[in-house]
Amino acid sequence: MRWGSLCYGALRQQTLCSSVGHTPNLTIRIASTSKWSTRHYAVQTDNKKPVIPLELIRNIGISAHVDSGKTTLTERILYYTGRLAAMHEVKGKDGVGAKMDSMELERERGITIQSAATYTTWKDNNINIIDTPGHVDFTVEVERALRVLDGAVLVLCSVGGVQSQTLTVNRQMKRYNVPCIAFINKLDRMGADPYRVVRQLRTKLGHNAAFLHLPIGLESECEGIVDLIERKALYFEGAQGTEVVEKEIPEDMLEEVEEKRHELIEHLSNADDILGEMFLEEKTPTVSDIKAAIRRATIAKVFTPVMVGTALKNKGVQPLLDGVIDYLPQPDEVTNHGLKNLSDGKTSKEVLNPARDSQNFMLALAFKLEAGKFGQLTYMRIYQGHLKKGDFIYNTRTMKRTRVARLVRMHSDEMESIDEAFAGDICALFGIDCASGDTFVVDKNNTNFSMESIHVPTPVISMSIKPVDKKATDGFSKGINRFTREDPTFTVYYDTEAKETIACGMGELHLEVYAQRLEREYHCKCVLGKPKVAFRESLVEPIEFNYLHKRQSGGAGQYAKVIGVLEPLPLDMCTQSEFLDLTTGTNIPKQFIPGVKKGFQNSCEKGPLTGHKVTGLRYKLMDGQSHSVDSSEYAFQLAAEGSMEECSEFGQWQILEPVMNVEVNAPLEFQGQIMGALSKRHAVVTSQDSHEGWFTLQCEVPLNDMFGFSTELRSNTQGKGEFSMEYSRYCPALPNTQAELIEQYSAEDVKQGGKKKKGKN
Repeated sequence: MRWGSLCYGALRQQTLCSSVGHTPNLTIRIASTSKWSTRHYAVQTDNKKPVIPLELIRNIGISAHVDSGKTTLTERILYYTGRLAAMHEVKGKDGVGAKMDSMELERERGITIQSAATYTTWKDNNINIIDTPGHVDFTVEVERALRVLDGAVLVLCSVGGVQSQTLTVNRQMKRYNVPCIAFINKLDRMGADPYRVVRQLRTKLGHNAAFLHLPIGLESECEGIVDLIERKALYFEGAQGTEVVEKEIPEDMLEEVEEKRHELIEHLSNADDILGEMFLEEKTPTVSDIKAAIRRATIAKVFTPVMVGTALKNKGVQPLLDGVIDYLPQPDEVTNHGLKNLSDGKTSKEVLNPARDSQNFMLALAFKLEAGKFGQLTYMRIYQGHLKKGDFIYNTRTMKRTRVARLVRMHSDEMESIDEAFAGDICALFGIDCASGDTFVVDKNNTNFSMESIHVPTPVISMSIKPVDKKATDGFSKGINRFTREDPTFTVYYDTEAKETIACGMGELHLEVYAQRLEREYHCKCVLGKPKVAFRESLVEPIEFNYLHKRQSGGAGQYAKVIGVLEPLPLDMCTQSEFLDLTTGTNIPKQFIPGVKKGFQNSCEKGPLTGHKVTGLRYKLMDGQSHSVDSSEYAFQLAAEGSMEECSEFGQWQILEPVMNVEVNAPLEFQGQIMGALSKRHAVVTSQDSHEGWFTLQCEVPLNDMFGFSTELRSNTQGKGEFSMEYSRYCPALPNTQAELIEQYSAEDVKQGGKKKKGKN
C-alpha cells in the first residue's frame, strides 16, 4: 500500500490552515491513514476566517549538539510538507544553502548562528518550528527558543551519540519543562550505532527511552525503517524519498522487532499507569493503546520516544512528523503561568487560559529581537487572548504604548502578513521598542502582569575590539548597539584604564562572528585583541567592619557610620552578590539604606587583587550611626565604600575563574598524547568511553588554560580529533594562576604610576 502520495502530494496543494474561510459554520472531513474524521472549526464571524483549533497546533524546536543534522532535518521537513519547492544542502555546492540558514555567514561556515522560525502544515496540523544553533557560543538562542515552545525534537548523531552540548540542551529542556522526542540521525554514516545512543540516553541523560522505530540496515546499507507499533517496514522511494511504501518486515528482523516492541511496552508500562495495569493483567495492548500511552508519558516527561532516520538520505522524516503530531503536546496541554504583581510588592502565579478567542486579555512574550530591512523585528509568543493588526499594546516593563502596524508570520528570512494571531501562535511585529524577555498586553489595566523571564548565561570571555578605520566608528557604534540589543550574552563596555572597548561573549567563535558581521553588514572592519577571561574576586572567610565616615570642617558636613559583616556566599552562588539590611531602630534612618547599598555595589565593580569584578559576597548591615544635620544618602554611600576598602585591606581574598566542561573525541591511538596535553592544562577527567577505535573524554578545565588547545589537538591527532566545550561554573583559581594575575596587575600599576591597595590572598 502506498500512502506517500496522500501524505506528500495532497499537502503540497493544501492551504487549509491558512486560507480556508467561507461560511461561519465550517465542517471539514480529514483523511487519515485509518479512517475519515470530521472536525468543526470555530469561525470568526467578523472576517469569515476560521480560527485554527488548538488540537491542530504544535510549537516545536529542533535542538542538538553541533553537526547532528538539525538544519538538514528542518530542510527536509519543509520540503515534505510543501513549504519548499526544492531541497538544498547546508554548505551546498549549488551556492543556495539551507533555507533556515538565511545569513550569508551561516552558509559560508556551514553552521547555524541565529535561531530561525518558520511554520508549515502536516496532515492539516499547523507546526511552528524553530531551528536552533548547536554551538555553545550561541546557547542563548536555544534558551530563548525553548522558553516559548511546547515540545522539542532532540536530534542525536548515530555516531557521536550524547555529546557535551546535548547535555546542555537537555538541562535547558528540563529548566523550561519541555517534553521531547529523540531522533537518531545520520544512520548512513560510517560507525553508526543507534543502540549505543539509546543506552547513552538512559545512562548519561537519565531518560526513560525506547525505540519506536528500528533501522533496516546501517551505514551504506540503510534501506528504511521498521515501525515497531504498527509492525510494518517503511521504505522511502521516489527521487527524494517522497513516497513512503509499507512492506512486510524482513524475515531476519522479525525476532528483534518483537523483542524491541516488548521492551517498548515494558518501558511505557513503568511510566504510564493505564498501560501498566494492562501489562500486569497480561492484556495485549492495541496500537491505539500504545500510541495513547506514549502521548501521555511524553507530555508528562516520564518517557522519551526514540525515532531513527537519515535526513541527508531522505529516510525517516515523514514518520518523525507523524510523531510530532501524535506525541508532542498542543498548546492547551502545557500549563503556562503569568506573574501578577500585587500591591504589597509580592507576585502571584496565575494560570493562563490558552483558548483561541478574545474572551481573555492578551498576554505575549517578546523572546527574540532582530534588525530587519523594515526596522526592528520582534518575535512574540502569544500565551493568552487575541492580537490583531491595528491594536495598541503596552510593554509592562516600560509602560510604553505602541500601535501594531504590521503583524507577520516568519518563514526563515521571509515573512507573510497576517491580520490576527491567537494564543498558541508565534508571530513577529515591527517597530516595537523593547528588550528580549519583555511582556506585552493590550489592556492598560493588565500591565501588572508579566511572564517569567528567560535565563541568560553569564559571558565567560572578553576581547578588546576596535575598528581598523577610525572613519567607520559611526557604523561600529550602530552595529554594536544593534547586536547588544539582540543578544543579551554579547556585552560591550569601555575600559577607562586600558582605554579600549571590550566585547564580552560566550566564546571565541561568538566574538569572531560578531566582528565578521560588523564588517559585512556595517562595512566596519574590526580587530579583536587577545582573549581575556572574565575572572572574579571573592572573600575566603567573613570579616566584620565598623567604619565611620566623618567630614565636619565647617558648612554642610558629612557623617555616617556603618557596622556589619561581609561574608562569602556558597560556591554555587559565587556569581551573585547580596545586600541585607538587618538594622533595627532609628540609628540609620531607612531613607539612607539605598545609599549604603549603592556604595556596596559601586565597590564590587573593582576588586582589590586584580581589578576584576567582586562577586559571591553578602553585605550584612547590622547597625550604624547618623547625625541629625550632617547625615545624607551620599554620606552613607561613601561610608559603605569606605567599609569595603577596609575589608579589602584586612580581609582574605581569592580569585575565581570560569571552569569549562570539555569533551574530546579522537582515535584511540592518540589517547596518551591528548591525556598529557589536558593534564598540562589542569584538567580533571570526569568520564571516559571508547567505541570502535575512538574514545570520548569528558573533563573539566579552567577556561584560562584552554587557549590554543584547538591547534594542539589537531597537531597531536593528525587533524582527526575534535573537541567542544561549554561553561560549567566558577571555581577558586589555582595558586600559580592567582600569583600570575596579581603580578601582572601590579606590573600594569607600576607602568601607569598608580597606587592600588592590595588585599591578602
